[in-house]
Amino acid sequence: MNNKRRVPIVVPILVILLIVTNIITFGLTNMMTLKSGEKVVVPRAEYEELAATYQNFSKVLYIESLIKESYLREVDEDKFLDGQLKGVVQSLGDPYSQYLTADEYKSFTEETSGIYGGIGVVVTPGEDNFITVVSPIEDTPGERAGLKSGDRIIKVDGEEFTADTMDEAVKVMKGKPNTKVTLTIMRKNKDGLNEMIDVDIIREKIRLVTVKSNIIDDNIGYIKITSFDELTAKDFKKELNKLEKTAVEGLIIDLRNNPGGLLDVCADIADQLLGEGDIVYTQTKDGTKEYLRSDKGHTDLPLTLLVNNGSASASEILAGAVKDHNRGVLIGTTTFGKGVVQRIKPLKDGSGLKLTISEYFTPNGINIHGKGIEPDIVVELPDDVDVIGVENISGDIQLQKALEVIKSKIK
Repeated sequence: MNNKRRVPIVVPILVILLIVTNIITFGLTNMMTLKSGEKVVVPRAEYEELAATYQNFSKVLYIESLIKESYLREVDEDKFLDGQLKGVVQSLGDPYSQYLTADEYKSFTEETSGIYGGIGVVVTPGEDNFITVVSPIEDTPGERAGLKSGDRIIKVDGEEFTADTMDEAVKVMKGKPNTKVTLTIMRKNKDGLNEMIDVDIIREKIRLVTVKSNIIDDNIGYIKITSFDELTAKDFKKELNKLEKTAVEGLIIDLRNNPGGLLDVCADIADQLLGEGDIVYTQTKDGTKEYLRSDKGHTDLPLTLLVNNGSASASEILAGAVKDHNRGVLIGTTTFGKGVVQRIKPLKDGSGLKLTISEYFTPNGINIHGKGIEPDIVVELPDDVDVIGVENISGDIQLQKALEVIKSKIK
């Protein structure tokens, strides 16, 4: 048991209850008397709402007191409070909203900064309550071990986890470099049946290199973006400038298996590709809209984008903007379909709240949540092709198609 003193959640709730009780007591009289002697009627709906609030808080306090008084084991106050807060957020039924403990919040900020110890895989809580692989990150232990988008992680080091306990699973998957972790994966075989696979992975220090560039066939620039972290926009501009100096005549941007990342970083990259206009707009539940726009300056190179079902979130924002502006051709398969935006709120004790606050729309007003973005040209990759990109042009028929299309656009 953790003996560290902590102000229990009961205290602020009791204060609220005292206030609410006084108001309800007043409200039940249905009127109050002013100093002038005038009688003022209190709307019944107001104190009925307060009464309902009082009942809800009373139930919380009652259950908490029963646990502390009667539960067979000792109660760890820290874990008890964290559990209550996690439960509050989980009750929303939104897999993208989470209460993060101090350790989890630290881990999250490490990932967006681009450096952490682990296996290099992006996961999300699935609607089937399984931890679902969005995509393995390029050139990391997870990718080299053969993890694929859509894999379900059932166990980590023999311990079962579900979407509800994904944060704990991620914590176990991370760790010191050169140590082993075993994932039990559920994956559909060629017959469409689920099979269980144990995968041993050696952790590494993950320093994400999110942007890589190459030149294909002497005059076609190729840029692979694996995620959108704090350094991605700067690295993208550097690689794009390098390609333009070599006088490439067309550009292929590969967003396959890119799980997304920081919205403002995605917008900075879109600004370098589009003309003047909207990149994306977000809308809150009260209808408030916020627009991210690009200016006139951009590269004039003909453009194609490669996407697949591992392209999510910020990748879909970039792909949607390119498609709606008719700036380039999308090639591959339908994207993941994450069209909601989260805000991260750090809390004073080092914990944090990740909360879905808005949904985003492409420039043409399309929300792709749960649907994804359909490419202009659909090309399914054969199941036996495990390596994609410039390392396997002969087997990557999606990249072959992108080359064909971009060459047709070069004047």
